Amino acid sequence: MKQRISTMSTKATARVSLAVTTLAIAMAACSPNPGPTPSSTAPGSSPSASSASSASSTGAAGIEIGIGLAQTSNVALLGQEEVAGARIAEKYFNDNGGVNGTPIKLVFQDTGGDEQGAINAFQTLITKNKVVGIVGPTLSQQAFSADPIADRAKVPVVGPSNTAKGIPQIGDFVARVSAPVSVVAPNSVKAALKINPQIKKVAVFYAQNDAFNKSETEIFQQTVKDQKLDIVTVQKFQTTDTDFQSQATAALNLKPDLVIISGLAADGGNLVRQLRELGYKGLIIGGNGLNTSNVFPVCKALCDGVLIAQAYSPEQPGAINAAFRDAYRSQFKKEPPQFSAQTFAAVQVLVDALKTLDKQSKVSQLSLSDLRVALNKQLLAGKYDTPLGEISFTPEGEVVQKEFYVAQIKMDANGNSGKFTYLK
Repeated sequence: MKQRISTMSTKATARVSLAVTTLAIAMAACSPNPGPTPSSTAPGSSPSASSASSASSTGAAGIEIGIGLAQTSNVALLGQEEVAGARIAEKYFNDNGGVNGTPIKLVFQDTGGDEQGAINAFQTLITKNKVVGIVGPTLSQQAFSADPIADRAKVPVVGPSNTAKGIPQIGDFVARVSAPVSVVAPNSVKAALKINPQIKKVAVFYAQNDAFNKSETEIFQQTVKDQKLDIVTVQKFQTTDTDFQSQATAALNLKPDLVIISGLAADGGNLVRQLRELGYKGLIIGGNGLNTSNVFPVCKALCDGVLIAQAYSPEQPGAINAAFRDAYRSQFKKEPPQFSAQTFAAVQVLVDALKTLDKQSKVSQLSLSDLRVALNKQLLAGKYDTPLGEISFTPEGEVVQKEFYVAQIKMDANGNSGKFTYLK
């Protein structure tokens, strides 16, 4: 895992963030890369809290919330789902009155798929766009580089898909709605053993150049050991790789009963496909990076049967999830994925915290620096009924979530489309 910050504060300062805009859903997510063009801000020293403190906390267009997600690069297969969730949240909350009558406005910056892209996007959102809070970035790898910038500027950040160990500990102004991999990942191993109790030998694959996947594979490997199973090989690759013949052949020569993959959608999907093409017929577990329908076009019919632990189910009961699910299905003609639901929730906690804060002291009368600090504090103190179920935060910014699931990919007969079916 990429080295993190060595000194952290205790989070006594609190946190809060917000959600945004009035764009119609129909306009929002039909493009593969929605949102404005990527930030062109050159990297430099991180902004200070005072750099935007004199600016108005709300603009004529509404309360502005930053969305720093991957709209380009190989990470866009995940980031596009997150952008869709943000757009739906923007329309939903504005249709329901925004922040006590004031609309929200989402301001998008493309982080791309690397650390520098996330740094540039966060700097632009903080110093140029002057947002009250930020939802993002897409990858934990990016969060370890970009989140400290927001923390030093005292701008609340809510991670929608940052599940690696250590994210909330980056600083007082960093929280996440994405449950840590240590909580979610073991569920899929237990599900595999329920399907096939005869599993003994396990082959593990992971992307060694990504902080999240390095963190996730550690959890998977410990879970395998805890279940008294034998790890016969650990194979490494890069998220940019497309050819996995060498690693797959080496693993299959050891005749594993179970394969576990920690990667992203493009590389992970190609690895699944090549394992099947080489004759592997056993169960495959995909990590959170494969938790997207965008993996279907990569491995097509050979995606069938892959198990993936989930922090979201479209069937989660509750009015807010029903509204989110209906809006997503109306626009995309399929069930909403986890990354869209988590990003909706990230925007929601900022909006709900702003509503509460506004009732106590009108946010329009606060300076931007004061609003950011107050928002962070209120955000951590709240409880939220989201599409993920009821969530809250620890004082450190870790999400507290009760409900988790395991899904299995079921591809249609044509091999071009499929769905996640949730195991009981």
